[in-house]
Amino acid sequence: MANKHKVVVVGAGFAGIQLILDLKGAGAAITLIDQRNHHLFQPLLYQVATTLLATSDIAWPIRSLFHDRKDVLTLLSTVDGVDTAERTVRLRTGETIPYDTLVLATGARHAYFGHDEWERDAPGLKTLEDATTIRRRLLLAFERAELETDPEKRRALMTFSIIGAGPTGVELAGIIATLAQETLPGEFRRIDTREARVLLVEAGPRVLAAFAPKLSDYAARALTKLGVEVRTGEPVTECTEDGIRIGREFIACRTVVWAAGVQASRAAEWVGAPADRAGRVMVNPDLTVPGHPEIFALGDTAHVEIEGKTVPGIAPAAKQEGAYAAHVIRDRLNGKTSHEPFRYRHSGNLATVGPNAAVIDWGRIQLKGRIAWWLWGIAHIYFLIGARSRLTVAISWLWAYLRGQHSARLITQKETLKPE
Repeated sequence: MANKHKVVVVGAGFAGIQLILDLKGAGAAITLIDQRNHHLFQPLLYQVATTLLATSDIAWPIRSLFHDRKDVLTLLSTVDGVDTAERTVRLRTGETIPYDTLVLATGARHAYFGHDEWERDAPGLKTLEDATTIRRRLLLAFERAELETDPEKRRALMTFSIIGAGPTGVELAGIIATLAQETLPGEFRRIDTREARVLLVEAGPRVLAAFAPKLSDYAARALTKLGVEVRTGEPVTECTEDGIRIGREFIACRTVVWAAGVQASRAAEWVGAPADRAGRVMVNPDLTVPGHPEIFALGDTAHVEIEGKTVPGIAPAAKQEGAYAAHVIRDRLNGKTSHEPFRYRHSGNLATVGPNAAVIDWGRIQLKGRIAWWLWGIAHIYFLIGARSRLTVAISWLWAYLRGQHSARLITQKETLKPE
């Protein structure tokens, strides 16, 4: 492998995994670097946070995905920088990894718009650790409310705030409300979980802003029917362990989840590339970094613009970008130097609101309600990796649908962001 073309991929998300899959048999020596040992199906991460699925249902060990690929070397490490002159990637261990082609698919984290101190009290949802932290806080809130005798403190414990009403925020609010209204009643003796208050706070004028207005309106009505209090048009201006402030109103709540924005990794800094306000690399039409045709930026790492429209940071887009970059790399290995620019095929926006309620926006075709909910489920099961994951997720959903029971209501691990 010493004389083979060296492709280094940083990040085992949708874009990085798709690229490696499509480079099978290309004759390259591939090194995959990630700071976690698993590939994560992020679209269902909120269901881990809200007790519906277990972590193993939506995450797969990277090494198992490529166990039969002798051309792939997997390294569990953190990248500290890139030397574009020497064409090497520097790991935190001090080791340097040489490359002929570098693929930066490092993903994104939640952004707090200048209030990073809020993360301690309002965790976002991007990793399995985030999901288990939120799940722990959610379940402990009910347990502590059962022990609390002060009515005001109990009310604060049973108030849950989700900040940001994109798909993640809407899905979280809907499933937390369902948990309180349908799953937990009857299991506690001192509290009535149906008295829980679930708030969904959005600074913009409506929920699901990327969807058609009529679908957004439907989602808001469906959430209200579930018992969610939808607040739009005002941002959160304060977030502490005691609660949040919306405008002049302070709302006491002990569980807050952040779903309002994302910030790209430091990949743009590593290669000295121009970046947008979210830190994403402003790439060329072929997804390469300006001035560095040997470096690709994909997925949430890249700001991709086609005919004045920005490609959304969703899983289908990342997979398409990974497949395109693999095609370009293959062509280069075969001596072809010119390529058509990347073209994004939008497969629609999907979001679930609650039991039998979802919205699908396919442009001219727009669906809502039970049919959309079933199609949403089928689409997500289809994109899961492996028959076992598809089967276990389907069984968990069926159990929840028929019996109203969540299969992963376990309080595990210790708090990672603030003291117990």
